[in-house]
Amino acid sequence: MTQLLSPERSLATIASELASRVAVQAAPHSPQCHLIPGAGYTQLFIPNGSRLYPVAPATATRLQALLQQQDETGIAAELTALGLDAPPAITDVPLESPDIHAISLAIAQKCNMGCSYCYADQGDFGGPTKNMTTDMAKRSIDLLLKDRPAGSKVQLTFLGGEPLINRQALQEATVYAAAQGRQRGVQVGFSITTNGTLLRQADAAFFEAHGFAVTVSLDGIGAEHDQQRPMKNGSGSYERIIQQIQPLLQQQQRMQVSARVTVTPANMDLARTLETFVQMGFHSVGFSPLLRSSNGQGEMSRTDLEKMLQAMVECGLLFERYVIAGQRFPFLNMVNALKEIAKGTHRPYPCGAGAGYLGVSADGALSACHRFVNEPAGNMGHLNDGVDPLLQNNWLAARHVHQQTPCTQCWARYLCGGGCHHEVLEKGRTACDYIRGWLHYTLQAHERLTRLAPDWYR
Repeated sequence: MTQLLSPERSLATIASELASRVAVQAAPHSPQCHLIPGAGYTQLFIPNGSRLYPVAPATATRLQALLQQQDETGIAAELTALGLDAPPAITDVPLESPDIHAISLAIAQKCNMGCSYCYADQGDFGGPTKNMTTDMAKRSIDLLLKDRPAGSKVQLTFLGGEPLINRQALQEATVYAAAQGRQRGVQVGFSITTNGTLLRQADAAFFEAHGFAVTVSLDGIGAEHDQQRPMKNGSGSYERIIQQIQPLLQQQQRMQVSARVTVTPANMDLARTLETFVQMGFHSVGFSPLLRSSNGQGEMSRTDLEKMLQAMVECGLLFERYVIAGQRFPFLNMVNALKEIAKGTHRPYPCGAGAGYLGVSADGALSACHRFVNEPAGNMGHLNDGVDPLLQNNWLAARHVHQQTPCTQCWARYLCGGGCHHEVLEKGRTACDYIRGWLHYTLQAHERLTRLAPDWYR
């Protein structure tokens, strides 16, 4: 770690060298275990239960040899000898008719921007533009709150298109959900993803009053953002967004304002973007690679993802530097990964899509998530009849990580869950090496930070 933080070498150089090593070390040699070498000690990661153990050098050497030989029988015997074998934490049994605790409303299936890569076909989801009525939004909220016990929590998210095009319905739905939640003793959380161009001063006060998590889509700084996220007339949007979000950044207390960056080959200067947005006062900043766009434009190739891994490691090293110095640095990808590792997250799905979370179209059609609006592949029924249990349970059975190839042979399968359903169904698993590399790096960082900055975890 001393070498990593050395001021004599640029962070980008260190990140390049580290990412190259990580890419090799992260390869999937066995579904039973994975080794993570570090300066302090070697960690042994057991996918079953997402367990981490420090191992002696001799043990690491034996396991490394078995992994290189892909000797699954020998690996199983070694783990048994170490007392690390255990019943499966995740079986082949899929979820069945789980309770809904989160929904997103396509409150406006229209947009004022012309982002070329938009999964929603520039906001209309491949159909006529439309707004969700307040009545439809209230019916969606009734479905969300149905049978939820007092003391439970639910999440209501507003998406589009651009949700603020339908501001009145959004506000009325929020007030209705808050009132219904209070009446039932259910805590309702609110969130919105917006392009930021339509924000008003009054929106900041409304979002603060209701404790919204506000995510603003920003794909870099200045011209870098404008190239990817122009207005429909082709003009840039960056300066307008930065001006419009100032009241939110200044008022956020209950409200939390985050920046979400979609990464393409054209905006890879992630460390600069991260530091700039953190300094602006965003509560968190996160990056997501573009793996599938409606027209194929801007999608990340495997070579692009190798470059992104290096850029992400550079951001991670920045995070480590700040945290070790006792400073807050809200790099969302890193924060989320470290939290998942620390609590031993293991799951058979990548997210709640089709399970605890559903998307609702402007017309009331239910889908596995917001990305499947108007797409038969994620159909879950309609508000008129409620969730279709046959569609939902068939989906959950088919999407279980044990049904995915090559996931069953990957050490990262229960941390990853098999990847975004929508992206995988549309494009296949093009990001596996990137995901494994990022997880391997964060496992290494977890070992460093538990030694050098243990207070961060508390």
